[in-house]
Amino acid sequence: MAYLPFFRDQVPFSYEIELAGATFELEYHYNSKHDYYTVDLRRNGEILAAGQKIVYGKPLFDDYVNEDFPEVTIVPRDPSGNNTEVNRETLGQTVFLMIEDGEGDA
Repeated sequence: MAYLPFFRDQVPFSYEIELAGATFELEYHYNSKHDYYTVDLRRNGEILAAGQKIVYGKPLFDDYVNEDFPEVTIVPRDPSGNNTEVNRETLGQTVFLMIEDGEGDA
């Protein structure tokens, strides 16, 4: 199963990635007061989503309907099933941003 790269010791950080044949930029931030991460999504320099909170089991950008968004589903999950929260301790360690293509795993 494929997943998005995440470097918790480098937050805030951003990178470009190809998803379903299109290039996107993802930028991650951490809210230390409430112990959660957010992600911004850009395509061709245009902000498509800003401050999307990363929540366990909830597909990223699921609240948006826009043909410019990635044609994949990205879901924070722990493959072992041991953790059910996204926070500084788990994201990038046991919880990963899993890429699903709608027809099985990417």
